[in-house]
Amino acid sequence: MRIIAWNCNMAFRKKAELLLEYNPDILVISECENPGALKFPAPTRQPDSVIWHGDKPHKGLGIFAYNGYKLKLLPVHEPAFQTILPLVVKRERKSFNLFAVWANNPSDKKNQYVGQVWQAIHRYDAIIKNTRTIFAGDFNSNTIWDKPKRIGNHSDVVRVLSEKKIKSTYHHHHKQVQGKEEHPSFYLYRHLDKPYHLDYCFASNDLLKKMTHVEIGTHKQWCAYSDHTPLLVDFEI
Repeated sequence: MRIIAWNCNMAFRKKAELLLEYNPDILVISECENPGALKFPAPTRQPDSVIWHGDKPHKGLGIFAYNGYKLKLLPVHEPAFQTILPLVVKRERKSFNLFAVWANNPSDKKNQYVGQVWQAIHRYDAIIKNTRTIFAGDFNSNTIWDKPKRIGNHSDVVRVLSEKKIKSTYHHHHKQVQGKEEHPSFYLYRHLDKPYHLDYCFASNDLLKKMTHVEIGTHKQWCAYSDHTPLLVDFEI
């Protein structure tokens, strides 16, 4: 199974073919337009299942499934976390929980970025399991911006997920330390000299053991399309 998370910087309908060349099973796309505007030009492959949420028709969170995978939004979805979506992903007899993330809520001034993830983890605590669970998307956060006196910073999120046996695939695979990542996933104003790591895929230990590859796109390849680069993760499931 291949998951790709990407903040596409809007107009995904014009960029989808770029990701489909990698034959994904699941796409988590931040800043994506709503399905009514998603008229993919031919010969772009159509997804088997789509879920979208957002308060702006041109800029929300879209999840797309291919190769027989199906998506279902869980009824416990809290509207306050509209761009952190609890989903079940199924194909045949296999399933897992996917929390698709775009940490962005300007109306919540105190918690508009990683604070949204922190709140969602606690809101959905009853359904966050230590098996077959994935969090993926644009977290808009990094340990380098931790405020020590603030509860719910990036390091707190990493710690609480780790306590639930859910860990970052990138950091595990590439043996990286939070806040000292060698591979950026975001370039401020698309400038090569302003790199940050903001995009993550966390997976429960049982899935982590089946992970085979983690890749982050390069500035050279993706800066013409977005200030973020895609995060690609492969699992043998």
